Amino acid sequence: MPKIILIHAVTAAMDPVKQAFKQNWAEAKVLNILDETLSDDRAKSKQLTPQLTQRILDLTQYAISKEADGILFTCSAFGDAIEQATKNSPVPVLKPNEAMFRLALEKGTKIGMIASFQPAVAGMEEEFYELAKEINPQATIRTVCVTEAKEALNQGDIRLHDKLMAEAAKQFTDEDILLLAHFSSSTALSLASTMTTKPILTSPQSAVELLKNKLANLK
Repeated sequence: MPKIILIHAVTAAMDPVKQAFKQNWAEAKVLNILDETLSDDRAKSKQLTPQLTQRILDLTQYAISKEADGILFTCSAFGDAIEQATKNSPVPVLKPNEAMFRLALEKGTKIGMIASFQPAVAGMEEEFYELAKEINPQATIRTVCVTEAKEALNQGDIRLHDKLMAEAAKQFTDEDILLLAHFSSSTALSLASTMTTKPILTSPQSAVELLKNKLANLK
């Protein structure tokens, strides 16, 4: 039974990825590390600070010390730090959006992304274009950030969060595929699908499938 350690910065990301494991990799033993101060501190800084980067590296090493077979971060605002963590890890470490971006780039060229946490957007778009160089160099991404949805989520109003995220889907007319940017955004999938005929991808499902494949390839 593979041991997968999930590292979260918000509680709202926990249930969506739990459901993704239940549906796609039920045999995995899933353990959680939660540090909500990460999200709070990241929101105060336009850039990913050295201190925040070190905390991501420390959390990775802690997960490794607990004999994780794979590590999945679920917060999309720490991409560069997670990238550093992967370089010195003896086990697979996955960024939250890597799998979703790969799948989108394989299926389309004009990508639309609906986000709610502004500090995460620049890093996510940078990560997207780095992957695009490898998979689909002609690809572009356009992001709409619905900060009110994040505020609703912070207040525990998931219904309003989902409504605001779903309504944003109507702003995309030329895109091939839409992405719900964060793990916590995936709760809006059903409602967003009623607002558009375009395919919509979410991070949790894509990430679980990619991590499962990575571990299978190591055997």
